[in-house]
Amino acid sequence: MNFMTKLFTKEKKLKIDFCEKNLDRFLTENLQNDYSTFLSKKNVEYKEYNCQSRCEDCKKSPYAMVNGEFIAAGDSAQLLNKLKQLEGDKK
Repeated sequence: MNFMTKLFTKEKKLKIDFCEKNLDRFLTENLQNDYSTFLSKKNVEYKEYNCQSRCEDCKKSPYAMVNGEFIAAGDSAQLLNKLKQLEGDKK
């Protein structure tokens, strides 16, 4: 990518929506700092919702809605890794 293209290309944000109940259920205390660090990146935008009406999914595993797409994982660490991978793909 040449200099002018980089200069005028707007970096795409990763938009992540979380369910508070899902976070309460699956996010462990030892991962909270890792999530906080990731979510504070300038190209990551996130919101927490009280409920996203995905109750069956919410009970099964940690998940996030990323740019409108449902992303689930076996545990919170795996979900964070998936989010980081998606963030890397957006650059």
